[in-house]
Amino acid sequence: MKSFIFKNMRSYLYLFLANLLQLISCYDSKDLGTTDLIIHNAIIYSAESLDTQPFNGAIAISEGRIQALGTNEEILKLNTSETQVKDAAGQFLMPGFIEGHGHFSGMGETLQNLNFLTDTSWQQIVKKVEDKVCNLKPGEWIYGRGWHQEKWDIEPDDLYEGYPTHNSLSKISPDNPVILVHASGHSLFANEKAMELAGISSESPDTVGGTIIKDQLKNPIGVFEENSMDHIKLAFNAYKKSLDEKAQTALWHEAIQLAQKKCLENGITSFQDAGSKFYELDRYEQLAKDGKMDIRLWAMVRHSSQELKNKVGQYRKIDIGNGHFTCRAIKTEVDGALGAHGAWLLEPYSDKPGFIGQNTTEISEVAKIAELANKHDMQLCVHAIGDRANKEVLDIIENHKDTIKSKRWRIEHAQHLNPTEIMRFKSTGAIASMQGVHCTSDAPFVVKRLGMLRAKVGAYAWKALLNQGVTIVNGTDVPVEDIDPIRNFYASVTRTRVDNGMKFFVTNRMSRVQALRSYTLDAAYGAFEEKKKGSLEVGKYADLVMLSKNLLTCGDQEILKAKVLMTMVGGEVKYENFE
Repeated sequence: MKSFIFKNMRSYLYLFLANLLQLISCYDSKDLGTTDLIIHNAIIYSAESLDTQPFNGAIAISEGRIQALGTNEEILKLNTSETQVKDAAGQFLMPGFIEGHGHFSGMGETLQNLNFLTDTSWQQIVKKVEDKVCNLKPGEWIYGRGWHQEKWDIEPDDLYEGYPTHNSLSKISPDNPVILVHASGHSLFANEKAMELAGISSESPDTVGGTIIKDQLKNPIGVFEENSMDHIKLAFNAYKKSLDEKAQTALWHEAIQLAQKKCLENGITSFQDAGSKFYELDRYEQLAKDGKMDIRLWAMVRHSSQELKNKVGQYRKIDIGNGHFTCRAIKTEVDGALGAHGAWLLEPYSDKPGFIGQNTTEISEVAKIAELANKHDMQLCVHAIGDRANKEVLDIIENHKDTIKSKRWRIEHAQHLNPTEIMRFKSTGAIASMQGVHCTSDAPFVVKRLGMLRAKVGAYAWKALLNQGVTIVNGTDVPVEDIDPIRNFYASVTRTRVDNGMKFFVTNRMSRVQALRSYTLDAAYGAFEEKKKGSLEVGKYADLVMLSKNLLTCGDQEILKAKVLMTMVGGEVKYENFE
């Protein structure tokens, strides 16, 4: 009985201290100007520390920033004739989600084209292409993305090494070249017309760091892995360049607007873009200057070391357009994806004996990019999925640890780690930019690829990293996965698939607080932006999301029922759905 009383007293003490701190914040807020908006009667989670408890209260906003937090009574005293007042009716209010690793224009492009993320058979995909052909002229390309052979519940009729051949696709689209990118982005499927335009034949050699899948007679089946995708991509890009330039630019801008809309519908107020070319960075900067960015975009520039050498310094931009665009990182990669046997491993794949994956970018090239990042005070962000890839990147970071430990270099994905490398994240200061939903999405084939021991100990080792004090930045890798942060949060705290309840080594899951922090304040930290966003604190941007469920207290299955009711960026409501 004494233990029960003590636990309840401790809970009341936490709530008292939380409310007291919020009241202190309220009294410190008077220098920020007139109160523009008050949201009261909300369950507020500020995310400012791991001990922060949600409380029933209100928030005041002035000039796009948080003016005060506190009890309903205290905050409503700030109300003036000019203040708009919103009653949250007991809904959950938290910092806006920060997508910690995604591909912004790629998401928009996917929204414009064929999307196969939810398709469970090759037949469904072929049918979508067939329907598209009916609306095109001969010679026009068909683009799609999101297929994954490990997620099909019906085996294709014509199968080779786990992939269908191009025959069914070529039959229904003989005059229209087709390029269908794998969900991971690390392989693609092309029909006969696309291969013809790309000059692919039985004589075509593999590219360094890539494979053209061929049958027993050495004929390409239509699948191109890792760097060998460049053959088809070059032909596709040549086609796009032949089109009207103004029309292409207009399509790009349409894609960006679609991407922004999708973010806001999902409660995402900031997006960390995992690699853009110079021309896109120029466009993003102009959009921010023109006030046409509804979310805050933080971007990584992606080019070779030679291309970066004389230009990267010009692209370090901070808080353009009132914090709507920043570029302060360089992106590169060292391997591919596990689903396409492209992750670079220390030991061979369990289901592909003798094969250890693909080193897609030479380590010497990555080292050159690291030097440029260090020289120009840019964060280095390196895609590494396999345990060998992560070791190589940690080696590079360690070589710079005396000068970059405070620069927050990141490993993007960090999916499969050798246990000996986990502690090196902390000692080098490396940030693990991981995607919760990848764990449950990949779960059906991880053990098949890695074997039981490697999968159990080192796959998506969130808890092990967090126990070492490593910062984890969460996200979805959209359009590799759907951008939905609710499903991603569910995956992070349950490691359970939504469709069939399959669990994946749940002892390595995150706690609710850890998962929310990885999507808010820790994600902001991973971009040097924790003093501006990521938590609800006085002076920070009023970037908020209101949800229909308290993500800290609702049941596991209730998480999936949570709806985004409102998304606010800089104190402006950008999305509402109270139906």
